[in-house]
Amino acid sequence: MTKLILVIGNKNYSSWSLRPYMALKMAAIPFEEKFIRFGEPAFGIAVRKISKAARVPVLLVKGIPIWDSLAILEHAAEIKPTLWPSNKIARATARSISAEMHSGFQGLRNECPMNIRRKPKAIALSDNAKANIARIDEIWSSCRKEFGKGGPYLFGRFSNADAMFTPVASRFETFDVKLSKSAAAYQKELLSTHAYQSWKTDALKEPWIVPEDEVD
Repeated sequence: MTKLILVIGNKNYSSWSLRPYMALKMAAIPFEEKFIRFGEPAFGIAVRKISKAARVPVLLVKGIPIWDSLAILEHAAEIKPTLWPSNKIARATARSISAEMHSGFQGLRNECPMNIRRKPKAIALSDNAKANIARIDEIWSSCRKEFGKGGPYLFGRFSNADAMFTPVASRFETFDVKLSKSAAAYQKELLSTHAYQSWKTDALKEPWIVPEDEVD
């Protein structure tokens, strides 16, 4: 198999990096990690040498960059097709909710940045962020009900859709967000995966602070 290198930022904060990490780990696709720390003066220079988009994550395939988390997940699914559901309707739904997560929920993103190290504590949220939470709860609950037979994830077995939603599941834990029974059970399952627990273990060891992602 072609050697893959996943370029990531800080595990405590980089929600975008977590997504392809989850997909590759859960699909047992071998890869190496290359870490570039947020906040260091040379961050932009170092990333730009790898990808002109100058952002993480980047997947290097034979030295060729694939950037953007969703594009990386699509490449991972070319290696392991099971990362998308086999049923056409389920697969289209999985891609739709993945795209919605990729481009939406700005209120929640802005008010509840990923910060695994933060002690869980609720904060006052805007109506926009609350609406984002309600929509995510609806996505999780409806997908589990319609497509979740045969496994604990959104479409039964782990898929790219689950990888896309792992960072927001982490955010919900950090900010003590209350969910419906179905959504809370899914969140617990997702955060119990060996892939997320491995990422979290490393995140908790990181000493670096990114002030803009620290919320009291």
